[in-house]
Amino acid sequence: MAKFKIEYDRDGCIGAAVCEAVCPKHWKMADDGKVNLLESTKQDKEEIYIKEIDEADFESMKVAADGCPVKVIHIQNKETGEKLI
Repeated sequence: MAKFKIEYDRDGCIGAAVCEAVCPKHWKMADDGKVNLLESTKQDKEEIYIKEIDEADFESMKVAADGCPVKVIHIQNKETGEKLI
């Protein structure tokens, strides 16, 4: 069961690809020089993508979020609503 919600603002991505380097299971560089959050859902017209992960993927996703130089990856605890990153 998914415990965490990932929110990625693709519009703000600069293509540093730290996320892909540390967490290739969930991130992949696209042809336009920005990274895609794999198996995510786009929110409306904005470039916001949402994905849910379980505890097994939390640490690698946290490293990806912490390493993002423009801080466009956010992690929220689904149960408490607490924004972790």
